[in-house]
Amino acid sequence: MVGNNGLGLIDGPLAGAPSVAVAHSREQVTAEAVAEIARQLPSTGLAMVLAFVSPCHDPQQFVAEISGRWPGTPVYGCTTAGELGPHGWDENSVVCLGFSAEDFSVSARLIPDLANFRIDEGRQLGNQLRQDLLRQAPDTLDQTAFGLLLIDGMCLREEPVMSAIYAALDDIPVVGGSAGDGLRFGTTWVFADGKAHTDAAVLILVRTTLPFRVFKCDNFEPTETKMVVTEADVDLRVVKELNAEPAAEEYARAVGIVNGELDVFSFASHPVLVRVGGAYYARSIGRLNPDRSLSFFCAIDEGMVLTAAKARDPIGAVNELLAETVEEIGEPSIYIGFECILRRLDAEQHQFARDMSELYRTNRIVGFHTYGEQYRSMHVNQTLTGVAIGRRRSR
Repeated sequence: MVGNNGLGLIDGPLAGAPSVAVAHSREQVTAEAVAEIARQLPSTGLAMVLAFVSPCHDPQQFVAEISGRWPGTPVYGCTTAGELGPHGWDENSVVCLGFSAEDFSVSARLIPDLANFRIDEGRQLGNQLRQDLLRQAPDTLDQTAFGLLLIDGMCLREEPVMSAIYAALDDIPVVGGSAGDGLRFGTTWVFADGKAHTDAAVLILVRTTLPFRVFKCDNFEPTETKMVVTEADVDLRVVKELNAEPAAEEYARAVGIVNGELDVFSFASHPVLVRVGGAYYARSIGRLNPDRSLSFFCAIDEGMVLTAAKARDPIGAVNELLAETVEEIGEPSIYIGFECILRRLDAEQHQFARDMSELYRTNRIVGFHTYGEQYRSMHVNQTLTGVAIGRRRSR
């Protein structure tokens, strides 16, 4: 029988030896939060620790404290815009995951100086990590490895980074999230090598003996309403004109905001979609600028066609994901999720946040709220991405 032991440990069939242990703390003093986390995770036998940390904690102090608790075990992670904890949606907290060395092996690299990121360097890094995993066990990586990418959520570089590394990884799917800073949208941090870094990313390749499934879930469908980006600052992801009209006014008209009043809740409820390879992916607007231009969370380009979206039942969409996962890999032990902060804001505005949080709690979806999500080669918005980890086979 597999269950939660009350400390956030997601237990596998071997009593006391979870494949992924989950710890959670709401302590506001960093040293006390780390001590509480340490009491909940195994002290030895971990391949790595992942830490998703509210920006209420000083990131450098947190990383120094937690790295000292597991000497010799790599600690990776990032700051958040909210946490997906063992008790559901949370904020001003810390969520940590300990991966059993019995079931997982990892290879990871920090990607610094994203402002000067070069495609060839990204491909070289992806190749190096892939070869590292193959040296650990020279066999195919197909269906035995996945990647996690945690990246500065304010870098505006997710697309080139994802494109470069994914091309090099071949048969390894990648998911992940852009680090957050609550709702301040100031400075975000990723953790690697015992330090917190900004303008950086960390790529982690994970090999496992357990079944797993990477996933993407959203609750929007395309309509017939189209908008063409006719003027933009591509480097800054700013759209100035849509359909040769001022961007804010044309967007409001297209999505049906009658009074033209635009704020973060408007954008959370009305993303636009981009069609790539026959599938639609959400592109969310981050803010309305004083000149009535619109800043996006994802890359945009002049000539890009944006499609107005209509919402479908968000609870139903997550339940569909859960059913598909069980059908593919059996009952998971845990879902590691990266969820756009705009999904949470939309749920709060439309008063289904409590139901969604309870759904996450009962199905063991843990992770953090992001400034953007990674899925295979794509950087997306207003989406839940991640990886479901299956259970150990009977021994």
